[in-house]
Amino acid sequence: MKDYQKEITPLADDDLFILLDHPNAKFDYPVHYHSDYEINLVLNDEGTRVVGDSDEKFSSPDLVMLGPNIPHAWKGTRQEGNHVITIQFSEELLNFPILNKRMFASIRQLLIESRRGLTFSNDTKVLIADKILRLTRLQGFHTVLDFLSILYDLSIANKEMLVSNYYDANEALTAFKSRRITKVCDYIEKNFQDSVKLSDVAKLVNMSESAFSHFFKKKTGCSFIDYLNSVRIGKASQMLIDTTHSINEICYSCGFNNLSNFIRIFKKFKGPTPSEYRSKLQQILIKY
Repeated sequence: MKDYQKEITPLADDDLFILLDHPNAKFDYPVHYHSDYEINLVLNDEGTRVVGDSDEKFSSPDLVMLGPNIPHAWKGTRQEGNHVITIQFSEELLNFPILNKRMFASIRQLLIESRRGLTFSNDTKVLIADKILRLTRLQGFHTVLDFLSILYDLSIANKEMLVSNYYDANEALTAFKSRRITKVCDYIEKNFQDSVKLSDVAKLVNMSESAFSHFFKKKTGCSFIDYLNSVRIGKASQMLIDTTHSINEICYSCGFNNLSNFIRIFKKFKGPTPSEYRSKLQQILIKY
């Protein structure tokens, strides 16, 4: 997606959802997008919020639900005292057989509608804020019930779509409809830990290096090397959370050939160093 940063969330395959509890959030992340659903609650702050082609003021409590691949960012005015809680869950939830049952029809519709970004009435924001705060204190199976309860309450609430009819919230995915782009992305996904050369990838789709570079940038909005690095940094981010491997081990496991280069590129994509990222996520991340 052009001009927006692709984010790989800490969500693992065996997570139903994750919760990121940010006290004193700095709102220093650029406009970004990812392939997972997100419910974002902002407390004790005000500022501006970008969701797709929507650019609006927000105040506390602010509650937004986003479908996959919608660019978004918040910019608050307070340096401390604010509180941001983010729930992320996979788009695979929409394919769960239970959502085809009559009792879950409204939740299924909510997931579909959220692909244009949703905000809610003040009464709903207050109700859901209390439920999300309660969720941060729960453990075990009851977190599943509270999570589904939050989705249900949002599904029957009055809601407003943030993204216009003219904006394609899945614009980022249209690039991958190209057979050649799909082939390249599949190759990168399988070989990111090895040396991936532009010449080899261009040859894979029967193009010259210069023609391929231009083609890839036109279709994806980013250069080939930036896309390759985004995949590698995404894999590294997951390893920083899901493993106890050292930074050095993760560096080479993800295809980087030296530690200083890895740290420099990681900071470019994420902001903090790998060590700082691991420490921060360990403090705010709850997996369910």
